[in-house]
Amino acid sequence: MSLYDIPLKSLEDQPTTLGAYAGRALLVVNVASKCGLTPQYGGLERLQEKYADRGLTVVGFPCNQFGGQEPGSAEEIQTFCSTSYGVTFPLMEKVDVNGDDRHPVYQELTQTKDADGEAGDIQWNFEKFLISPAGEVVARFRPTTEPEAAEVTAAIEANLPSPLVE
Repeated sequence: MSLYDIPLKSLEDQPTTLGAYAGRALLVVNVASKCGLTPQYGGLERLQEKYADRGLTVVGFPCNQFGGQEPGSAEEIQTFCSTSYGVTFPLMEKVDVNGDDRHPVYQELTQTKDADGEAGDIQWNFEKFLISPAGEVVARFRPTTEPEAAEVTAAIEANLPSPLVE
């Protein structure tokens, strides 16, 4: 089963898959509203705004596994993200990213190595995975790497879908 085929639910409880974004580069991030890294929502939204027209979609997965920093309901999370950071990118239902109840998307993503060659468990909130338009995980960025860091934007730009030639 590819990443595109794994069943998901949106934060609004609607069935979907990452396949809904096939052909686009995806930046998949586990997010939390009450974390020291929460201001990264601002950078993620700026990436969404800057690159959406060129084929990038940021996809957030709220997670409450790190210090209970995402305790809210789906409605509370949506309200916080839109009012505090103007988030327009899609958010999925709250999931576990580690442990026995790890969501199948994260079972796949955590096999990806970071720049230091380390795979395995998510370290904290705001760990980022870049997925190519073909559905391959091409980069992993640890939580303290800012969304707009040079290495992240370079990887995004290298994986944006090619413009159609007319």
